[in-house]
Amino acid sequence: METVAMLEQEGNRIRLRAMTMTNHSGLGHTGGDLSSADILATLYLGRILNVDPADPHWPERDRFILSKGHCSGAFYAALAARGFFPVEQLKTFMDPLSKLNGHPDRNKLAGVEANTGVLGHGLPIAVGAALAARMRSEPWRVFVLVGDGELQEGSNWEAAMTAQQYDLDNLVVIVDRNRIQQGDFTENTIRMDPMAPKWAAFGFAVEEVDGHDHAALLELFGRMPLQPGKPTCVIANTIKGKGVSFAENKPAWHHGVPTSEHLAAAAKELGVEVML
Repeated sequence: METVAMLEQEGNRIRLRAMTMTNHSGLGHTGGDLSSADILATLYLGRILNVDPADPHWPERDRFILSKGHCSGAFYAALAARGFFPVEQLKTFMDPLSKLNGHPDRNKLAGVEANTGVLGHGLPIAVGAALAARMRSEPWRVFVLVGDGELQEGSNWEAAMTAQQYDLDNLVVIVDRNRIQQGDFTENTIRMDPMAPKWAAFGFAVEEVDGHDHAALLELFGRMPLQPGKPTCVIANTIKGKGVSFAENKPAWHHGVPTSEHLAAAAKELGVEVML
């Protein structure tokens, strides 16, 4: 399918751009950028999100919140690919006075809906936004991407209880289930499984998906909400460092910084050329 092939290429381009940005800045979170790239490519370039880069503050736009704000490299690359700002601006990642901070800043960059980075904040913000849409009888939806390690923060579960209390079926929580957090595997830190029953117990309609399968992601996101009257949780099973063999499933690459040699190897494996 032409759309799926395009999204596969764009997902890999997001990966290489994010790695190039991290190489430039000497800082970043490579592993999570790579695990979330296909989700971001599907949302933005698969046109799941109803947004208008020419009018980023359009009142009826869907809202996307990157709760795992440390993975800003992939997020910025997706925003640039969708046309929110010129791709060339990615070269300024983390430079002094750059609009592309290490964590997203809604006051600086078009397309960013919330300042995130402190884990456990994005979902509560998303719930508040979804409730605002409901109170105003407005049609827009809220998508929020959270990290699996981030779910160790209790604020997420307070927000989840609130979402089901108000029947927020305009809310879609996407869990980047890559099973690694800073320093170790999630299950060695605090066990997360079984994850789907946890969300179901909190009143969510839940479905699991391969977070690197663009066709499956398109199909699933295309039928939101999963159940009228219930918020949705999509558990996207991913691989930390996906697409680059030296980084895949390695905790050290949670915040590893690629060298020029790493970039050359990654470009060969991903089959794309970086264009910044």
